Amino acid sequence: MKKFLTVAIAMLVMSFAALQAQIPSFQLKDINGKTVDTAKLSNDGKPIIISFFATWCHPCLRELSNISEVYEDWQDETGVKLIAVSIDQAQNVNKVKPLVDSKGFEYEVLLDVNSDLARSLGVQNIPHVFLFDGTGKLVYNHIGYKDGDENTLYKHVKELVK
Repeated sequence: MKKFLTVAIAMLVMSFAALQAQIPSFQLKDINGKTVDTAKLSNDGKPIIISFFATWCHPCLRELSNISEVYEDWQDETGVKLIAVSIDQAQNVNKVKPLVDSKGFEYEVLLDVNSDLARSLGVQNIPHVFLFDGTGKLVYNHIGYKDGDENTLYKHVKELVK
């Protein structure tokens, strides 16, 4: 029982620490080759969603496609910005831009080929979505995807802009 309690307390502390996290600093390329410092990602005080995906991950693509259908409305209503971060490794990174273009995604897309940003945020499975408030503080995250999860995400976004 004592060991269970110790583990439970440790998990609570780690969860609280994760919720206090800021966007860490890494130099990533966008799909056009421009270098972006992730610590400087901002949205004029409005929420930012960071969605980790890969070109081979069907749930990831379904999630990004479903959000894409409502993304313009989300932006109009809340000003939220979504940044999609590909964790495709170097041998597959050339597939990201054609995929994004073919799907018509209007998101900023970054390439995390060494999974540095993903690892720093504790991403082990994708899709993994993080929601940061306008100051860059992590307020919500979700692993996996089933149809309708985007509605829960948007509910959290709307709570930030009340």
